[in-house]
Amino acid sequence: MSKLKIIDLFCGCGGFSQGFEQAGYSTLLGVDMWADATSTYQYNFPNSKVINDDITRVSTKQLLDVAGVSATEVDGIIGGPPCQGFSISGKRLIDDPRNILYKSFVEFVGDIQPKFFVMENVPGLVSMAKGAVKDTVIEDFTARGYNVSWSILAADDYGVPQHRRRVFFVGLNKKYFGNKTFVFPKPLVSEKVTCKDAISDLDFISDEVALPDEIDYALPPETEYQKLMRMNSSKLWNHTATIHNARTKEIIAMVPDGGNYQSLPQELWNTRKVHIAWTRMDSSKPCFTIDTGHNHHFHYSENRVPTARESARIQSFPDRFRFLGIKTSQLKQVGNAVPPLLAQAIAEEIKKLLREEKA
Repeated sequence: MSKLKIIDLFCGCGGFSQGFEQAGYSTLLGVDMWADATSTYQYNFPNSKVINDDITRVSTKQLLDVAGVSATEVDGIIGGPPCQGFSISGKRLIDDPRNILYKSFVEFVGDIQPKFFVMENVPGLVSMAKGAVKDTVIEDFTARGYNVSWSILAADDYGVPQHRRRVFFVGLNKKYFGNKTFVFPKPLVSEKVTCKDAISDLDFISDEVALPDEIDYALPPETEYQKLMRMNSSKLWNHTATIHNARTKEIIAMVPDGGNYQSLPQELWNTRKVHIAWTRMDSSKPCFTIDTGHNHHFHYSENRVPTARESARIQSFPDRFRFLGIKTSQLKQVGNAVPPLLAQAIAEEIKKLLREEKA
């Protein structure tokens, strides 16, 4: 079976694409308006085309022309359109002007008619407007010829060392699959990968001296997960520690492994956003959801925020995946991404269905 071809809309740095490529797919094209993210995407997917533009200014013809294919050659479209207007009730999502990005995703799927699509979003979408938003998403894609399934998945059920929950909508083209619907993969792991399992081999760096962006590994891998992340990687990128001032490090040091602000003296509780600040990873559990800032979430044993590489490990990006841009940009790219191992699990289930149809 030749490689299945996909287009990644709202691709960011490429977590979704990475997962699909790990499952044996070929990414034809990534589209995103954030230049830093598309630079990272192009670096890591040198055989893919990239459009760095507002997707609402891109036509279906331009999309296919840049990808260098006809519509019939596109097997799937994946992506996570932003959801600025998804909380509006009493109006179809496709008609809400604030949902123009979502509308673009729906229209590209409708125009190209790939065999499948996968759309990712925050789990809160399911309960918005008492479920009306979820129902409208299903209606919009059903009207374009797809049988739609949805599920909220937890990344740590699929080998990702992070408790990150996301909703996925998967549509199967009725022209190709008939009445068949997608069944989401069951959890793949019984024993969760912990923070320590994920990054303990990266603990050698100093938080006193800034290191270059490319360094050698100093410790051997200690777990199967670390071996997986190191596969085909001879160097470490994006593993430069943030150097905190003495007072910040003193406060971090008061918080134990897995602890939070409640371990601090009460006079410090009135600082900004203290309820989410000063939280340490728990070395014995999967990480909390990696966000786009990381300014107040700390390493389980070191008195510093995680490096971009540590955060990428927590997201299940392999070490060979390099993030471009300044450190704050790298962290944002990591935090915005779909965890590759979670994407891979979905991609492999779709691949099984496609094989069954061909058999």
